Amino acid sequence: MDRSSLLQLIQEQQLDPENTGFIGADSFAGLVHSHELPLDPAKLDMLVALAQSNEQGQVCYQELVDLISSKRSSSFKRAIANGQRALPRDGLLDEPGLGVYKRFVRYVAYEILPCEVDRRWYFYRHRSCPPPVFMASVTLAQIIVFLCYGARLNKWVLQTYHPEYMKSPLVYHPGHRARAWRFLTYMFMHVGLEQLGFNALLQLMIGVPLEMVHGLLRISLLYLAGVLAGSLTVSITDMRAPVVGGSGGVYALCSAHLANVVMNWAGMRCPYKLLRMVLALVCMSSEVGRAVWLRFSPPLPASGPQPSFMAHLAGAVVGVSMGLTILRSYEERLRDQCGWWVVLLAYGTFLLFAVFWNVFAYDLLGAHIPPPP
Repeated sequence: MDRSSLLQLIQEQQLDPENTGFIGADSFAGLVHSHELPLDPAKLDMLVALAQSNEQGQVCYQELVDLISSKRSSSFKRAIANGQRALPRDGLLDEPGLGVYKRFVRYVAYEILPCEVDRRWYFYRHRSCPPPVFMASVTLAQIIVFLCYGARLNKWVLQTYHPEYMKSPLVYHPGHRARAWRFLTYMFMHVGLEQLGFNALLQLMIGVPLEMVHGLLRISLLYLAGVLAGSLTVSITDMRAPVVGGSGGVYALCSAHLANVVMNWAGMRCPYKLLRMVLALVCMSSEVGRAVWLRFSPPLPASGPQPSFMAHLAGAVVGVSMGLTILRSYEERLRDQCGWWVVLLAYGTFLLFAVFWNVFAYDLLGAHIPPPP
């Protein structure tokens, strides 16, 4: 039975004869059992939770429609949270007989979501299609580009020291600021195998689970916002330096996830979370330190400034601001949240300032940038 048939049956049974907009939870549960309707047991559990949040034990008709349609508004989530103690089923960790993929989905739920109700909601409504294609596609494209340039230059480590490397149409170079695509395409180029390996590992370990839970649109927006903020920040703060690597997007994802874990520390059930938090911070700090070292103390003779490290820091700022807002809004509409519009306004103001800076500041300040390759 599809959604429309079920709602028509509710109307025929006159569960809301006075058109109050509310339906008794017991009446609806009796209808489900008497007609043997194929409704997910998890949704019945959440129906009880909704009823527990109402003094009369009733459910709003629109909330019932959202439940059957697998949609959740902000008020629906609040009602679920208020009645979560009434959920009778065991936690996901006690769920028996799961296949390999469903165990992976359960692992993702416990890695990403801080609330048991959210974890169960995600687990029961998750579908394998569409798969998390964005992070996988970006990582694959970065690997292919690196292999192509590695074979062409016959150099796999510290590629930026090769005189032909900076001639790539993908690299951001201050002398090519008018070619606007370079502010994004630099994410496909990397200094060497070590930077590519670090970024690809984080994109697959953190980016893919985030995309599975929060969807392609939100995670791609966060990743690309970090990438764009990275190159624009370099053009403002380190005006002579080029930029390569997807670290801006990677640090946006990682910083958002780590900040979300810290703010929901008690609710997170990922194992060894303190140890993993420390290791993640050490690895990210080491990568930033390595980038600073290559920028100011290049180990090999170079024809110009080496790539800047400011993209890492800009990505982290985007993650803590925009990213944290996205991750804390699981299954809620961003446009309904005031904080989201504040973050968008701040990001838009930064973009506008960066555009004017790139158009006028270089000439007004007399910046001596290296000649474009």
